[in-house]
Amino acid sequence: MTTDHKPALVELWKHPNPSSTQMYKFLEHVRSKYSINIKDYPDLYKWSTENISDFWGEIWQFCGIKASKSYSYVLPGDVPMFPRPDFFSGARLNFAENLLFPAKANVVESSVAIMTVTEIEGQLVSTTWAELREAVRQCSNALRAAGLKPNDVVAGFVSNHAQALIAMLSAAAIGAVWTGISPDNGVSSVLDRLIQIEPKVLFADNGTIYNGKSWSSTDKTSKIVDELKSKGLELVVVISNIRDSSLGLEALGAKGVMAEDYEIFLKSGNDNPLRFEQLPPSHPLYVLYSSGTTGLPKAIVHTALGTLIQHKKEHLLHCSMDSTSRMLYYTTTSWMMWHWSISALACGTTLILYSGSPFKPHGYLSLPKLLSSQRVTHFGTSAAYLTTLESNGIYPAQLLDLSHLQAIYSTASPLPPSTFSFVYEAFPAHVNLASITGGTDIISLFGAPCPLLPVHVGEIQCAGLGMAISVVDSVSGTPTPGEDGELVCNKPFPCQPLTFWGPDGKARYRASYFERFEGIWHHGDFIRIDTNTGGLTMLGRSDGVLKPAGVRFGSAEIYNVLTKFFGNEVEDAVCVGRRRETDRDETVCLFILMAEGRKFSLELREKIITAIRKELSPRHVPGVIEECGAGIPKTGNGKKIEVAVKHILSGISIKTNASVANPEALDWFKEWAATHD
Repeated sequence: MTTDHKPALVELWKHPNPSSTQMYKFLEHVRSKYSINIKDYPDLYKWSTENISDFWGEIWQFCGIKASKSYSYVLPGDVPMFPRPDFFSGARLNFAENLLFPAKANVVESSVAIMTVTEIEGQLVSTTWAELREAVRQCSNALRAAGLKPNDVVAGFVSNHAQALIAMLSAAAIGAVWTGISPDNGVSSVLDRLIQIEPKVLFADNGTIYNGKSWSSTDKTSKIVDELKSKGLELVVVISNIRDSSLGLEALGAKGVMAEDYEIFLKSGNDNPLRFEQLPPSHPLYVLYSSGTTGLPKAIVHTALGTLIQHKKEHLLHCSMDSTSRMLYYTTTSWMMWHWSISALACGTTLILYSGSPFKPHGYLSLPKLLSSQRVTHFGTSAAYLTTLESNGIYPAQLLDLSHLQAIYSTASPLPPSTFSFVYEAFPAHVNLASITGGTDIISLFGAPCPLLPVHVGEIQCAGLGMAISVVDSVSGTPTPGEDGELVCNKPFPCQPLTFWGPDGKARYRASYFERFEGIWHHGDFIRIDTNTGGLTMLGRSDGVLKPAGVRFGSAEIYNVLTKFFGNEVEDAVCVGRRRETDRDETVCLFILMAEGRKFSLELREKIITAIRKELSPRHVPGVIEECGAGIPKTGNGKKIEVAVKHILSGISIKTNASVANPEALDWFKEWAATHD
């Protein structure tokens, strides 16, 4: 598909003083040191992708990486992307130390590092840099006293608050591996993830506040512990997130694991100073999870330095963050963007940690009021949130002082062109609206903001420095400049995952990213890169991942619930996303094939909705649940043909090939799509 039909781009924003930015200063530094003629961002980007070792070495120095031992070399010559190359070999450092004692940042100990906010108006808790460091000292010493060692796994069943951040930093200080899951997930969803990695310690909230109500988590935690206690779980630390709800310590203790109140646990360690284990750059830091399209979610292991140096590059250079910045990213601890946003501490940035509904307690103005009262400079959210404001005609800048707001980041799903224009009417016109894209797989961005480039309607501003991306034909893998195709990355980058967790992790890692196109990273996004502006246009996922309102998950999670609760009634099902050109967001559609002798009914639909909401989350509930009239389309070897169904429902013409065992099933979906708006 060519872009001849594309209308002329509308420019919405330019930085008023680009030469004042760290990105420009970095450009000048490279130009001077290497005596090369680079005058703008496209030149700098080209240099960064053609000189990978030199570029990442300059990022280490310019952005400031704190290390007890420097590296021997950035990369050992011209290396392939797989097996994953070892960046910065020989160095020793600690991720948590870089966030708590940020290099090249003017941090005052008495200034606020984090502010924790909930739906309850007036319930704000500030934590200074000195207090944050002391809390991490206490927590890491308590974890050591409990026997935690490097490479042990610490899990968090926690909301976005100070204690969650302290637990993560404490684990990282020791060299343990952190994995976080939000308490709004159901027990099955949590166990699908945690059973794979067998955590030794679990931090768990006793409940959450959402949409004006308190929700206890103690029953969920009890069921999770029931399954994990035989998998090596030794300690549960319960955080009193809801004051009027039980901690459930006695019941947890009866299960044979140690259970402690968070505040008491902090005092259980010794008085030793805060100590950071000095570890190799490739030491595992986080486990994040794929959506689970073809089975259990894949447990993706990310490295300490890969995460740190990529995030610091993005925050300092692409986002212009420093110690004067204040960032609020509306996210949960499960989402990649939580991990991305908290790394802003490494620039000295103050974090506003919000937990709750984006529409409480002041309706559509809830988050804008928080942006105003906390004088937020960098605001991150989902495209779905911004389109909701647009649909309801909410113009916060007309009612609130948002003059301090410098940037708005939108991710999780493509931002519609009309919403680009709306944001510049609803918020101050001086903000850098950055639609960004990357993913759990790289824990960072491929498409990024840039203070040296304009914002055009419908486009992500640019590819990030050092990320050698391109667009290739879906079948042949050959480059297709200016046309729609598959997003790939052609050269190594530090935040490539270390592996997938488990004994066959390396093989599954290779299969996920390097089997489609030999030797280069296949990301699974359908994309266009404008040959004139360099801007990216996201056209959706090229596989079966579901992303309604930016919530990314796989069809297997839905199938698992059907199998568990409705195995006698439902023979089979197919679950795909529908997003046509006229749709603002993706709708998840679940089609049921009933077992012989069983009938589909409204009652069954409601039971399925209830089960999915309870076992997974309200955000997993499909928008369409209907009976499938002609069977589930499958290949000759019995594999469901989800992508073909997705394309049909989304209005994309497909050709039925010989691998389809029952083409009449696809014909049924064509008829359904033609008659259902």
